[in-house]
Amino acid sequence: MRLDDFDYKLPQDLIAQFPPGERGASRLLHLDGRTGALTDRQFREIADLVAPGDVVVLNDTRVIKARLAGRKKTGGRVEVMVERVLGRDEVLAQIGANHPVRDGSVLVLADAVEATVLGREREFYRLRLEGCDDVFALLERHGAVPLPMYVARPAGEDDAKRYQTVYARDPGAVAAPTAGLHFDAALLQALRDRGVSLAFLTLHVGAGTFQPVRAQDLAQHEMHGEWYDVPQATVDAIIRARGSGGRVLAAGTTTLRALESAAAGGELKGGRGETRLFILPGYRFRVVERLLTNFHLPRSTLLMLVSAFGGMDNVRRAYRRAIEQRYRFYSYGDAMLIERAGQ
Repeated sequence: MRLDDFDYKLPQDLIAQFPPGERGASRLLHLDGRTGALTDRQFREIADLVAPGDVVVLNDTRVIKARLAGRKKTGGRVEVMVERVLGRDEVLAQIGANHPVRDGSVLVLADAVEATVLGREREFYRLRLEGCDDVFALLERHGAVPLPMYVARPAGEDDAKRYQTVYARDPGAVAAPTAGLHFDAALLQALRDRGVSLAFLTLHVGAGTFQPVRAQDLAQHEMHGEWYDVPQATVDAIIRARGSGGRVLAAGTTTLRALESAAAGGELKGGRGETRLFILPGYRFRVVERLLTNFHLPRSTLLMLVSAFGGMDNVRRAYRRAIEQRYRFYSYGDAMLIERAGQ
């Protein structure tokens, strides 16, 4: 596999800069990976595309206000992007600055809190937030919603609500599990009324989800680690669905990666861990039969994952169709429902 195998040209005006007027109002491109058939639909039709006994698995991570503007105590602007909360007063973070920061440097963030640079861990810095006993509360007060770089505007008040799923519970993500942004409470209830089980897991999406793949030879690429928790109740729901002939639909690539990571030993097991699972065409899926997902960046690990799931040629055709039909792309854009290609 080469990086260029996953490239495509996207008109800039198809990159969604705002969410639709209401959740569930997006379009849905349905790809049958077994036949290659493509169907244009509305997202609310998802309730008609599942069957009683199916299970829909959702990622209940909650996006934190991970972006902090600041300055070095010695002068010079910085921007801190929290990657992971490590404890009550420590975080791993990316730091944008004109000149690299040194161990022991002190940053003043949001003109409200001092952060001491404790050291470097690969591309991240370990920071201690002085006088802080609750990182999440501090970020809620002083941070900003970490919209992705392709949303070419500052985060607004509406983003605090719309760049968050309606079922978000467990804080820790620095990017939204965007397939879930389409669901509102009424649509979730419509799934339940149809006899579909809803099950939840947590994968805290890291900033690495937006990091460019730099290795042309994909065997050289190393994924960022992301923390996940698959409850035993979710495993049980999947087992029950399978036992009654139902199918497993993962709402989002993060949900799929958590489930497949939890089944890495050959059998799906509940538990917590860190995943660096890199899914490329040729991967044999163990858990998920259907994937709900948004449209992804060219040359990205997420596009590689959906190509593995739906078939490379099928996904290429689907993206060409989406561009021709002017679907909206990326985090605030439209969605795809993919039936897994034969394995």
